[in-house]
This record gives sequence, structure tokens and C-alpha cells, in this order.
Amino acid sequence: MAKRDYYEILGVSKGAAADEIKKAYRKIAIKFHPDKNPDDPTAEDKFKEAAEAYEVLSNQDKRARYDRFGHQGVNGGGNGSMNMEDIFSQFGDIFGGGQGSPFGDFFGGGRGNGRRVRKGTNLRIKLKLDLEEVANGVEKKIKVKRYVACNGCSGNGSKNGASLQTCTTCQGSGQVRKVVNTMLGQMVSTNTCPTCEGEGQKVTQKCDICHGEGRELKEEVISINVPAGVADGMQLSMSGKGNVPERGGVAGDLLIQIEEELHPFLKRDGNNIVFDQYISFVEATLGANIEVPTIEGKVKIKIDPGTQGGKILRLRGKGIKDINGYGKGDQLIHINVWTPKHVSSEERDILEKLRDSDNFTPHPSKHEKGFFEKMKEYFG
Repeated sequence: MAKRDYYEILGVSKGAAADEIKKAYRKIAIKFHPDKNPDDPTAEDKFKEAAEAYEVLSNQDKRARYDRFGHQGVNGGGNGSMNMEDIFSQFGDIFGGGQGSPFGDFFGGGRGNGRRVRKGTNLRIKLKLDLEEVANGVEKKIKVKRYVACNGCSGNGSKNGASLQTCTTCQGSGQVRKVVNTMLGQMVSTNTCPTCEGEGQKVTQKCDICHGEGRELKEEVISINVPAGVADGMQLSMSGKGNVPERGGVAGDLLIQIEEELHPFLKRDGNNIVFDQYISFVEATLGANIEVPTIEGKVKIKIDPGTQGGKILRLRGKGIKDINGYGKGDQLIHINVWTPKHVSSEERDILEKLRDSDNFTPHPSKHEKGFFEKMKEYFG
């Protein structure tokens, strides 16, 4: 099923400011939060849908790509809605009263016990595609080195995956509260626990494989489904295919930048394909049936007798599929009449006879005749 427009999901216009988008997201998330709607099975889906829309529209770069290319420009052809783990990691402490949250303390820290769910770093790669792959879409398998959860400790950094010790400083909350008495009364501030660095737990005996990091660098084969119609410089994103953070959390994203390789003789112009076809003077005069290349293979076209150089023929639907599903472009064939640089004496005799023929002399229009006459007078 096709995804709904992100602006429609949040109920804002395309020109909405960041604060308006944030406010709209907060309103929808409060309405459909699963904890507030235990009897509504559709609430979680709507909550995830709104979170995915906010994740894109709250990011200036992703929003610009979405405005230009639609869903394909930000999720690589549809990777599905964000899961709950993605949501609570992507926005940091927003469900636990963290700073910068569009929810504030609305949920009271019900999830995550106030600890920040960390997200790993993103990976960036360049993917080269030829014109046929761009036009038809393609599945690419690539090797990527990235940090994944350590097998020896299941990602928690402790030897043999043993349970971690609860931090005695913050009692497992990952945060410490400081109360200061002032003339205006008590002021309470909350900061990340300096002992466990906000994790709420400590490694007592480090894993022999990852040495307490909870992750290891491995080479992995990843399959990328590239949709038809991508363009040079476009960036696709695969959620959760980046690096895993130290000692648990959610993996970052894999960002794929498209590089379009030049075709030997076909050129891309938006969704159209352009091809320069050279024909002889004889073919231009008498007409001909010739074959031309397209991204779908060779096709025959008819050159009408008397075809002039510069004429453009159009093969409808032989271009590139629009990435947003708005049909396909065309192939434009630019006709160029080839003029030989060297001719034999026999060919020269034939051409000189043709030059004297009225049929092979350009016939200017009335306006052009007046121009030529003035030129003759000017040059005497």
C-alpha cells in the first residue's frame, strides 16, 4: 500500500515552519500513544506513522529531499514504518522528559526509565549505477564494514554476556538530580550520571572479544533495492544498517549516495533520453529506415524524404520512469546530417552537377530574399 504524504499525516502545509511541525507531531503522538490507547489496535500504527513523518520533516536535509523526490528520496524505495525502538532512540529522551522533546514531561518517563536510548553513527557509501540500472531499478549487493553487536557478550560488554551491575550513583536511572536552595526556593536540575555516563548500569568484567565495547567490526553483505528513476546525487537511506553504538542501543542508518555513470552515446535530460543520430546527405534526401539504440534495446525508426538537419524525433515512453510514479519520459532523437570532409573525384563531379540543380539549391522565403538582396547591395 502506498504511503501517505508526510504533510498530510501531520496536518500541516508544505510551507509549515519547524515549530508548527513539532507542535502538530506532539498533538498526534499524544492522541495515539499506545500507552494511552491500550484498547485501540490501530493506535500504534498511527503513532509510528506520525513519528516517521516527523523524523523526515524535522530534519532540514531530509525534508528537502522529500520535497524534491517524495518518499523514494528518503527511504530508498520503502523500508516500512519506524518501529517503536527506532522512535524512542531517534528522538532521544522525548518520551522520558528529556530536553528538546516536543512532548516535555507528558509521558512522565514511562518508557526507558529516563535513560537515553543511544543511536549509533550513520554510514555513508557511494553507489555507481549505469543508465539501464537507473531506468529500470536494480537490486545491488554490497559489502559494508560496520559495527555490530558482539557475539561474545550479546552487545552488553560484559564477559559471556553476564548481567550488568546497577549503578549505585543513579540507582539505574542514568540521571542524577541536584537540589539547590536559593532565595526563590529550591531549584532542581537533572544531569547525566557521571559514574555510568547515563547507562544506569556498569560492566564489572569486560568481554574478552570486544573488551567491554559491546560491539565488533565486521564485514556484511547488504542488499539494496534501488527504485527506477533515481538521479545523480540523490541520497537513499536504509534504517538500522549503520553502526551499533557501544553497549547496546539502536544502529544508525546506511546513507547511499547515487552516482550515475555516463552512457557511451545516450544522454539523460531529466526523465528523457537524448540520442544524436547522424544520417548521410543521401538518407536525408531520399529517406531511410534505420535502427537506433534505446535503454530497452534497438528500435527501427523512419527517416522521411527531405528531412532537415536539426529535426527532433520523439519515441514516447522510451525514457526513464519517474521516481514518484508519474509515468515515463521519452527518447528524443536529434537528427544531424553528416557532411563528409573528403570525397573522391567521381563523387565531386556528381556533387558539382547537383549543385547546379534548382532542386538542390536552398529556396529562401520572401523575407530571406529581401535580406540577401540588401547584402548584395552592401558588398557591391
